[in-house]
Amino acid sequence: MGRRHLFEFEDQKWFPAFLRNYGTDFLQFLSNKTKMYQPIVSLLKEHLEKSGTRQIVDLGSGGGGGLIWLNSELKKEIPDLKIVLTDFYPNLPAFQYTQRQAENFEYVETPVDAKNVPAALKGLRTLFLSFHHFKPAEAKQILQNAIDTRNSIAIFEAQERSVPSILAMLFSPLSVLFSTPFIRPFKFGRILFTYIIPVVPLFVLWDGVVSSLRTYSVKEMEDLVQELNEKEKFHWEINKVKSGPGVVLYLLGSPK
Repeated sequence: MGRRHLFEFEDQKWFPAFLRNYGTDFLQFLSNKTKMYQPIVSLLKEHLEKSGTRQIVDLGSGGGGGLIWLNSELKKEIPDLKIVLTDFYPNLPAFQYTQRQAENFEYVETPVDAKNVPAALKGLRTLFLSFHHFKPAEAKQILQNAIDTRNSIAIFEAQERSVPSILAMLFSPLSVLFSTPFIRPFKFGRILFTYIIPVVPLFVLWDGVVSSLRTYSVKEMEDLVQELNEKEKFHWEINKVKSGPGVVLYLLGSPK
């Protein structure tokens, strides 16, 4: 199945920010509750050690992703860990909520472009469930910027371009309906646009299916790396691991 870069509502500048935030809040809640990143905890710990840093600069953070649970696991062995949340469309209420859960979270209030990260943001760059948002030329810019600034990078996608992954996305509206009352911080608008005017379940469904169609395969990520300048200055590891009924695809890069 070839990669299809169809549009996602979440990417559109005209899409209301509050609806985008409801969607990213849902993804944060789901990833934390299901512990979808449990299989990559050891990978991330090893990558932090190899990178010689105690700071994660999370790009495209959305609502904070699965970082609340992941942070609790990483801090067991890295007590001085710091995580900086960033996004091109910052979800500030979600960032503030995440920060209240653990004092080692920080966030950037202004937009941060993953293709050209500010020099002041040093550390291991991570992208959770966001790499598929970028077309190949943009994806290479993200990787090239990491090489040029000698910052390690770790990319994780919890879906793949396959029939089972797409079929799983078809059940996402039910997940939205069941989980919405438990998502914090509580917002009346979230209730309104989930149950009365069901915009959130429908846009999560569409964006979920498109996310699977957009996801780079292991081979495609390897091809992206091969087209980078000075790629030989980095160690690269690209693979996938089982996570419950699905998989997590990952790309790790660190300076030699």
